Amino acid sequence: MKKIIVDNEILAKAFLEMPLAIYKHDKSYIRPLDKDIEEVFDKSKNKFYRHGECERWLFQQPDGTYVGRLAVFVNKKYTNDQPTGGIGFYESINDQSLANFMFDEAKAWLLARGMEAMDGPINFGERDRWWGLLVNGFEEPLYCMNYNPPYYQQLFENYGFNVYFNQLCFGMDVSTPLSDKMNRWHDHYEKDPDFSVRHIKKDELDKFAQDFSTIYNKAWAKHGGGKTIELKQAKLIFAKMKPVIDEKITWFVYYKNEPIAMWVNIPDLNQYFKHFNGKFGLLQKLHFLYLKMTGACKRFVGVVYGVVPEWQGKGTDAYMIVECGKVVQPTLRYQKYEMQWIGDFNPKMINLAANLEASEVRRLSTYRYLFNRTLEFKRHPTLG
Repeated sequence: MKKIIVDNEILAKAFLEMPLAIYKHDKSYIRPLDKDIEEVFDKSKNKFYRHGECERWLFQQPDGTYVGRLAVFVNKKYTNDQPTGGIGFYESINDQSLANFMFDEAKAWLLARGMEAMDGPINFGERDRWWGLLVNGFEEPLYCMNYNPPYYQQLFENYGFNVYFNQLCFGMDVSTPLSDKMNRWHDHYEKDPDFSVRHIKKDELDKFAQDFSTIYNKAWAKHGGGKTIELKQAKLIFAKMKPVIDEKITWFVYYKNEPIAMWVNIPDLNQYFKHFNGKFGLLQKLHFLYLKMTGACKRFVGVVYGVVPEWQGKGTDAYMIVECGKVVQPTLRYQKYEMQWIGDFNPKMINLAANLEASEVRRLSTYRYLFNRTLEFKRHPTLG
């Protein structure tokens, strides 16, 4: 077996195309956009290179066939109990000896850089993309969500990886009637003139970006070591979202005109991109506009769901959920709803998912491998 460092355009293309043979008969597989993966390894676009290092590898048989790929990286801001590196973008044929060779190479690379453990498969970037190994719910993945064959779990666990935390994805059929409890909470707030609810409007994005940052910073900044978001960053996020925003699926609740709750959703872009075979040039962009106009996307995705602390557990979220349902359910535009993953270490967010009456539809796992095999393995601590 030969390990090849990806250091030119030809090998970068091979890195993108290596998985295609593995998934050629898998109807649920959606090829990611090439540009989305390439941006991870572009030093001019990925800010994590400022405080990290990354390398990509291909694994080749003697006959020249590529049978595996892997990215390995260190990120100085990825804090853990011990110095921990990462592996990601793992793909391979079903061969334990190959997987062991790949993991051994990653371990050696990380040891040489002072690491004492490796997590994977994770992203050399934020956790909202390419994070975790799919272990249950092998259906079409959401945009920028990892997808893999079931046998990957065995390859990781046979090597000695342990589950550091599970990533739970909750979803529901859009046609499912909302509970009497949610409707009662909605009616309670609807009668109170101090409360109001609004869906987002594209011509007022700066205003909603301000409301978003206000709620986010109150609800999440101190939750599990989270960080605050600046208004300019929120405005940039909303500006990037504008081309795909469906105004009727993102809602905010206000108390005396102050934002107190939000439910930010967007259409699942993979329902468009699955037709493009990884490309997104001019023809694909025109095709995207056509698909968008003709209602080709039947699933929408929860991006952020938050309530400021003083209004948590008081039914304010039901106010906006029922309002959204009154608008979205009769149109039949969407059939499925799914939230982005929630760590199993986060009972507060899992409870929020329960308030939506959603059920677990898929599960991914973030694995950890301690290089010192005599140490006690500890799972991710539970958030209070």
